Amino acid sequence: MESSLKNVLVVSFGFLLLFTAYGGLQSLQSSLYGEEGLGVTALSTLYGGMLLSSMFLPPLLIKRFGCKWTIVISMCCYVAFSLGNFYASWFTLVPTSILLGLGAAPLWSAQGTYLTIMGNTQAEKAGKVGRDVVNQYFGTFFLIFQSSGVWGNLISSLVFGQTPSQEAIPEEQLLSCGASDCLMATASTNSTQRPSQTLIYTLLGIYTGSSVLAVLLVAVFLEPIKDAQRKREGDEGPPFWSTLLSTFRLLGDKRLRLLVLLPMYSGFEQAFLAGDYTRSYVTCALGIRFVGYVMICFSATNSLCSVLYGRLSQKTGRAALYALGAVTHLCCIIALLLWEPHPRQLAVFFVFSGLWGVSDAVWQTQNNALYGVLFEKDKEAAFANYRLWESLGFVIAFGYSTFLCVNVKLYILLGVLSLAMLAYGTVEYLEAKKAARPAAAEQAKPAEGEETETAM
Repeated sequence: MESSLKNVLVVSFGFLLLFTAYGGLQSLQSSLYGEEGLGVTALSTLYGGMLLSSMFLPPLLIKRFGCKWTIVISMCCYVAFSLGNFYASWFTLVPTSILLGLGAAPLWSAQGTYLTIMGNTQAEKAGKVGRDVVNQYFGTFFLIFQSSGVWGNLISSLVFGQTPSQEAIPEEQLLSCGASDCLMATASTNSTQRPSQTLIYTLLGIYTGSSVLAVLLVAVFLEPIKDAQRKREGDEGPPFWSTLLSTFRLLGDKRLRLLVLLPMYSGFEQAFLAGDYTRSYVTCALGIRFVGYVMICFSATNSLCSVLYGRLSQKTGRAALYALGAVTHLCCIIALLLWEPHPRQLAVFFVFSGLWGVSDAVWQTQNNALYGVLFEKDKEAAFANYRLWESLGFVIAFGYSTFLCVNVKLYILLGVLSLAMLAYGTVEYLEAKKAARPAAAEQAKPAEGEETETAM
């Protein structure tokens, strides 16, 4: 096995183990710790910490420790969050959530930087186009990574499935499910009762072990890597303050200012699925025991489409995939506005989560590859910006989740999606226009030569 592929697989399986634990914990926070809003507050502070971290930490940590050890250090923050859940209180969950948020941005920036450098290095060796190899590596990564949702939710579903059977959901509750849910029915029902403490400890033990394995896998088997481009240029790295401000300085690029809506929408749509679809549609109409299984469908389609898009983008280009993602999400949003969920329509719950996975795979694979290709010389700052704006999307979405009706949230999603696609189309137009200039210049040179010969 070639070295570059081995390293991609090590990163991928490390993230698989880590997010098997974190993904399962995230989707259960509001259900397990609903007292006084502890779970929602933990998620809000988590993404608030990630937002602050995205502004400064990623370029500094990557420059100081390199991509490999930045990933290892950041993963340890996730382990701390798992441990904090064993004794969940305001004094354990909130601080460990902030710590996880601070580690999340460097983790993802280091991962994006590592795969981009690895893809460009391998493309140079094999004589291939760097963009195509980077796309393929991100597709492979997200194929493995997105399956973490399958395993994390399967584990929670199997563990919590040992609870006693629950009664049917009353028709009165079904009337307030779906887009009409305005959080009026907040009382605990049989469908949302807390599992026993023994089962919770069992689940947390499995998740913590998975997180520790992720840290060990990356620390032992991942090879450090240096940016060959900077090495050729003899660049020892910019000064400290320049590195600190590089995230904001990159916003001077018009393309990045236009592209900030893409990661923001990614945060909005993921927050809607994890917070609103699971609660106002699945839990409300089917019960909490079905949340894991519905999310497994999302993760499975997301994982399969991720590797498919990595290969498909080489033939269709990224614009076609963005169009597919936008149209699919548009149809889902409109349908969710009109649909009245009911237990008799069990298959429909899985169809929506599957289609959501088809679209989310576009945002995850193509957004990362797009940032890596367009801002190749400023990869660390570019991926830090990506996590900054995605975190802002999460913070805003979780911020209004407790006081807006679901139909209003869907209209917000629709508006942000439309603006994001308009801005993305503008960037593609600017890139096409820039690529056309050298070609026009090359065509002009032979014409000038012919005029010279005629004059002679």
